[in-house]
Amino acid sequence: MADTEQEQAAGTAGFLLEMGMLKRAKRSGWWIARVKDPETIAEHSFRTALIGSVLAMMEGADPARTALLGLWHDTQETRVGDIPHIGRRYLDAADNQSVTADQLADAHPAVRSEARRIVDDYENGDSLEVACARDADKLECLIQAVEYREQGCSNVQPWIDSSLAKLRTASARSLAEAALTMNSTTWQQTFLR
Repeated sequence: MADTEQEQAAGTAGFLLEMGMLKRAKRSGWWIARVKDPETIAEHSFRTALIGSVLAMMEGADPARTALLGLWHDTQETRVGDIPHIGRRYLDAADNQSVTADQLADAHPAVRSEARRIVDDYENGDSLEVACARDADKLECLIQAVEYREQGCSNVQPWIDSSLAKLRTASARSLAEAALTMNSTTWQQTFLR
């Protein structure tokens, strides 16, 4: 572990640079559905955090905490990649807490400690914020599948079905049902009337 402030700053900055990979790394599970150019992990994480905050507002949970959980939920994928669920069946990957610990081993102690707590909470917590963050991850996948279906990819129904089946909060189920009746430009109809 880094000992000096300069080493801790370098370790923390290195982590921030590493997170830039999430802007370039594609969500590879969509290739199974024949999506030619899927969204990046960062794009998924951004909307997951936003959806999480909205779900938390609707459910009476802390939106900031929920968004934070959603923002950090896939940060480990800089090291292990975006492994589709079918691939996980054949791999013994390190758990997300271990990856996070390695990623932040040389970071500022406060960053290292809080990041580990955030990731551990997402992975093992049972608070309403965790439930909303996990639902946000699934709801984002469902919404993304709706958008890919609209673009002509007809192989995304299994992603819609599995995401819908995993939603736990009433708010997430309600938003999913609404999204399934819309298209990606429905929101702008208000301004086009």
